[in-house]
Amino acid sequence: MKLNSFCLIAAFCTLITGLAGATQADDTNITIDSHVQGSTPFISTVTLTASDVTTIASIRFGITPKRPSVTRPLSGTYSSEYLTGRGDIDPGTGQIFLPVYGLYSGYANTVTLTYSFQDGSSKQDTTTITTAVFSDPCGYNKPGSLQHRTDDTSLSYDFFMLKGTCSDYSPAIIDTDGALRWMAVTATNFSSFSVAFFDNAVFYAHGAQLYRIDLDGTFSQLADYTSAGVNNFHHNIDLGKTGLILEADTPEYVESVIMEVDTSGALLKTWNMADIISAAMIAGGDDPSQFVYPSPTDWFHNNAVTYNRADDSLIVSSREDFLICIDYDTGAIKWIFGDPTKKWHQFPSLAKYAIDATPGTLPPIGQHAISVTFDQSIMVFDNGFQSFFQMPVGASRPYASPRKYQLDLKNNLATEVWNDEMGQSLFSPICGSIYEDAPLNYLIDYADINGFGAPSQFAQLVGLNVAGDTVFRYQYPTVACSTAFNAVPLHLESTSFPTVGARALNLSTRGSVGTGDNSLIGGFIVTGTSPMTVVLRALGPSLSDSGISNAVANPSLTLYNSAGQVVARNDDWQNDPGAAQIAASGLGPSNVLEAATIQTLQPGAYTFIVTSVDGTAGVGLLEAYNLSPLSTSKLANLSTRASVGRGEDALISGFIVGQVDSSSIAIRALGPSLATQEVGTPLSDPTLTVYEANGMAIATNDNWQDDPCVVDLEKNGLAPSNSLESATILRLPAGSYTAVVTGVDGGSGVALVELYDLK
Repeated sequence: MKLNSFCLIAAFCTLITGLAGATQADDTNITIDSHVQGSTPFISTVTLTASDVTTIASIRFGITPKRPSVTRPLSGTYSSEYLTGRGDIDPGTGQIFLPVYGLYSGYANTVTLTYSFQDGSSKQDTTTITTAVFSDPCGYNKPGSLQHRTDDTSLSYDFFMLKGTCSDYSPAIIDTDGALRWMAVTATNFSSFSVAFFDNAVFYAHGAQLYRIDLDGTFSQLADYTSAGVNNFHHNIDLGKTGLILEADTPEYVESVIMEVDTSGALLKTWNMADIISAAMIAGGDDPSQFVYPSPTDWFHNNAVTYNRADDSLIVSSREDFLICIDYDTGAIKWIFGDPTKKWHQFPSLAKYAIDATPGTLPPIGQHAISVTFDQSIMVFDNGFQSFFQMPVGASRPYASPRKYQLDLKNNLATEVWNDEMGQSLFSPICGSIYEDAPLNYLIDYADINGFGAPSQFAQLVGLNVAGDTVFRYQYPTVACSTAFNAVPLHLESTSFPTVGARALNLSTRGSVGTGDNSLIGGFIVTGTSPMTVVLRALGPSLSDSGISNAVANPSLTLYNSAGQVVARNDDWQNDPGAAQIAASGLGPSNVLEAATIQTLQPGAYTFIVTSVDGTAGVGLLEAYNLSPLSTSKLANLSTRASVGRGEDALISGFIVGQVDSSSIAIRALGPSLATQEVGTPLSDPTLTVYEANGMAIATNDNWQDDPCVVDLEKNGLAPSNSLESATILRLPAGSYTAVVTGVDGGSGVALVELYDLK
């Protein structure tokens, strides 16, 4: 099946980009006046003057990579509203102050500016920004290249952030060519590992304070948590349920208190692992004083936390002890996974929560950088080093390795499904990280090779693509973890201001269009409190350009609200009252017989039906585009029903997850249960396969009870009613995906594919 021939999402469709006649791009004059260096050579402010700033919708900058780079250009897009809110647009003088970041230091950078206007038109200009040489105290700008970036373009990320304490410039952003692209001034004598990239900014903890560093170098204090009993923040800052998770020291306990704060710094929730574990031990008849110790003893050594939206839990990495999962709301322990030869397993009150390792599976020892992967597996950087304080100290290994585990919570079993042991040759006993970007694309950080004061210490950064090939491998000198405590993939090739968070933005489904039960039927819910503007499209004739031989010749669409009332109808899109807006948004269909409408919808449930005008069946494409990505409302519970057959008659649903972070999506394919909805010929045994943008299958399921996420499907109330139906839960990074529903053994009938955004 060649997925790249399917026109499923906006990125793959032929769009109309403007209207005939003079445009605002023609009428608005914009000149480039000057460049002023920011706090470091990587940052500059470009001053522009526009003849009319009110016509400008957004401005995008792009930095041309150094040759022979194969990385995507670093770029950023600023909306006019965002720049105005910052005071970077002066309506009186027409001046615009545009931040540009990610410049190469000591280089004549070619920067392309793209001006987009309110009427959908655009134009470009270029400028050269020559930067000063940056004196790098950490050696980031001259890595030892064990393997330079290959010309392979399949790696999903082109930038990464290195967290270290080797200078007052922190953190470092490096591209996968090994070039240093960003460092910012923090403050005198600032040095901290506790850093996260979120909302297109760096959040930075030092002492009991939390700071924000914007990509333009703006440095601001958000909060001081001294009054909340915080002495110091340590290790990671991780993404939580609604904000950022910080790891705190308090006067009572060292490295066992967890806090979630919002992006303004307001404290949302606190978990004290000493209290949680002590309560469980007392309830189980054990004495917690034999395991949990007050300050200054580092009995727990929390070094990372991740939030799992699939079951509303926190998974906490205790370097001394284990991985422990707790309920987000109550703090109740859900499971523990770790080395059973360590002290914790001697207490029945804790051992009862243990997940056992299957034969051949090595449990993590002294792990860092806990995360949940796209397929709901658990991944850690396993340092392989025993406990420092707790006795017995447990097992130890002479090498470190990233490891991925699939958990079977029904049977309390963990199976190691992936690792990259590098020949068991790298001893890195502390710090380090492993993160997955797009499915099966990894960034591995061996932070302290040789370790413990060895005369020669190094950090190594390794990038792996989906095929498991090493795309780059760089080495930096270090003292302990000072150079590369942790490394995270970043996407700076298409940043937007303001940011668009993780959510299902657009839906498109290709299926058979006929009449009656064989109509193509889509449904969605607008959740929240604000209205949302959407464009709905029904395509047919233009699908022949994508190789579809039996496209429906003349589709029409009808939109209904939850009361069954018609909200809008359209046959030929140019007859829609909002045709000009549809064209200006770049979503005008390429064929006049295709249907489209633009509507601003109040929160509620909606259904839209695509039928054939002349009754002749054929393949059609149904699409819904969210044009209000920053609204407090969102598209949720997206579903499409259609007749399923073989080949081109498969039911194919495409969706886009927003620009940053990951979104947990439940996907279902229903067939037999549709009989209760008076569907005459339901698909008797559907199977579901999910593909990423390059056509690689990342998940498949036939019978939902065989899926690894069966427990989470049941907890979320999403277990299908028939055992032959399909379902899975995926934690998907920003990008485009496709869900394909077919019948087992080539069966045909009516099926329903559903997407649930669990956020």
